[in-house]
Amino acid sequence: MYVVCIIRVIMVSSSMSRVMCVSAAAGVLSSSVEQKIYVELNETVPCVRLLNATHQIGCQSSISGDTGVLHVLETESDLDWILSSGPHPPYMVIMETAFFNRSVMMRMKNSSRVAGVAVIVSKTGLADNFSPHTTCPNQNTGVYSASYGSDLANCNVTMWNPLGNGLSYEDFAFPVFALKDENQTQVIRKCYQDHNLRVNGSAPQYPLCAMQLFSHMHAATDTVTCMRRTDLQNRFSINPEVLCDPLSDFNVWTSTRPLNNSAKGHAANESVVIAATRLDGRSFFWEQAPSAEGTVSGIVTLLATIQALSPVTQEAPPPRNIFFSFFQGEAFDYIGSSKMVYDMERNDFVIDLNNVHSMLEIGQVGLRRGRSLWMHSDPVSRQNKSVDTEVSEEERKLSLFSHALSLDQPSVSQPLPPSSFQRFLRVRGIPGLVLADHNTSFNNRYYESLYDDAENLNVTYPPDLSPDEQLVYETDAAKSLAEVATLVARSLYIQAGGEKKNLNNITADPKIWFLHQHVSDCVRLLWFLGSGPPQFYIGLGPRIHGPVHSVTRFVQYILANLTGTVTNLTESQCQNPSEVNTENKDLFSYFWVSGPASVNNTGEPFCRSASVRLSKAVSPAFELLEYGSPNYSIIPQSRWKSIRARIFPIFKYCPLLTNHTSMESFRKWTLMTGFVVQGHKWTCL
Repeated sequence: MYVVCIIRVIMVSSSMSRVMCVSAAAGVLSSSVEQKIYVELNETVPCVRLLNATHQIGCQSSISGDTGVLHVLETESDLDWILSSGPHPPYMVIMETAFFNRSVMMRMKNSSRVAGVAVIVSKTGLADNFSPHTTCPNQNTGVYSASYGSDLANCNVTMWNPLGNGLSYEDFAFPVFALKDENQTQVIRKCYQDHNLRVNGSAPQYPLCAMQLFSHMHAATDTVTCMRRTDLQNRFSINPEVLCDPLSDFNVWTSTRPLNNSAKGHAANESVVIAATRLDGRSFFWEQAPSAEGTVSGIVTLLATIQALSPVTQEAPPPRNIFFSFFQGEAFDYIGSSKMVYDMERNDFVIDLNNVHSMLEIGQVGLRRGRSLWMHSDPVSRQNKSVDTEVSEEERKLSLFSHALSLDQPSVSQPLPPSSFQRFLRVRGIPGLVLADHNTSFNNRYYESLYDDAENLNVTYPPDLSPDEQLVYETDAAKSLAEVATLVARSLYIQAGGEKKNLNNITADPKIWFLHQHVSDCVRLLWFLGSGPPQFYIGLGPRIHGPVHSVTRFVQYILANLTGTVTNLTESQCQNPSEVNTENKDLFSYFWVSGPASVNNTGEPFCRSASVRLSKAVSPAFELLEYGSPNYSIIPQSRWKSIRARIFPIFKYCPLLTNHTSMESFRKWTLMTGFVVQGHKWTCL
């Protein structure tokens, strides 16, 4: 008979703990036994496994979860205790933000005494910089290579992200979770302080507090191996088990003049100026990508640009069409832009590359130092005289409207920063610029990390504002982005051949949600994003997010609101506009929406038509079945069955301290045997 001491942590305001002991004997297992043993942790986010052409990256647990004695890492002596002197390995490390860096994580990776890591998500002790991405983002799938600007390849001239520590590209054989719930973090601390804390340097006594993390990944080795195994399962298994999925979602695009969505290939008599930005980001942890500077600053600026241009382009349309695109999956080797270019090459898109006159991309523009904004161009394509002339003209037009800004060009010949524009240049020397707030390396100290959030952009509100009042409050960040949007909108209009006399009517609104005149519009749209700040990780399309990622759908509906027209269609007609002779589904999408009473004087739902479209954002490599392709993104995400985290007690006789497997075997044996508590209680002191 084993005697198991159980710490049942009661999650009340006092975070009380009480020690009980029960007799383990053969019998029927009570349905509540596991609940009495374990405290399940909510609001946890794992690091998951991704694959590429050569190896696997990310984190995973063993198939039955990994278990270790809790130890909170707060000082260097704690680290020594975990890695060398502590008597109760393996340890489950609860890590403060200050210790979540490459040096510490790599020491843990190389130690057999670490069972897993849980990072407390907090700004307390946050370092001056933290970027788990590489120093040269997307270096293998951009335009620069041995055959194109070889001296510029691999960031030889400009290291764009010098603060990058590469953690997101390491392979950890133990689970790593982020803890987001402050209340449960306090419960964990209480359990640690009551039972695991060293006293005068001596080891704690039993019972001890332990943690178990589940994040076993099905995929392994590399993309080619995983996709081959998945394909074999699909072909020969009655119940196939998919091991990994390509990252995928949709690009969002619109144009000032509607394009026929049913006609593919070259669009006759169309010359198009592309204005683009990216729609996604990433961090070390799955689906945690606030990406304020890295992504949101570009999205907001392009939306503000469209808002400023829409009335003028309807009343005085320029000769050239302006094509706005939000590319999805750019953080993972340009998934969205490479797919659109691929479709253009195959005449499977509404325009082709011959229709493209020029391109302007909005990069990171939220952290301008002073008033500076930089125009980046490609020195290789500019060796062509006609391209150079057109790029110089584009720079001149931008400079015409830079009165509120300091607009400049890099003083030395350097490559483009990481940008979707590079995917177009791989196919054709298109004139274009990338607008950014940095001359050389990024201003963003938290690029592709959990901490690139609103605070990183200095988005703050007076403490007495309600949520509705915050929507219409003009922050300094909003004013700054509106200045950039006004510059972009006016230059695009001139680039498209518009008349200068209309420029004074083109001004971006600093109320950055753009729906301030109808606040209820914004409130009705916010349900797409769920609770908390939106996250910009691309995800896996239909399997995780439904047909369209919530952020993608959000941008789509905002575009429809900014550029669309209210119709008199009924709900049935709105859903099937092809049945209505006066409507054209080839030119417009139709949205049945709820809006403010001022739109139709009733407050009832109505139908809005707009030339806003979605196009697939999935790497062409997965369509071509070229899983080792050097030309396209080949990054799938592993599947898994269970993501869980929990804490529980261990007693002196629990065989935890030798290896993970013995503890798991003991746990299963205990639960199968059952707990019988009849007529008496056992007390353990």
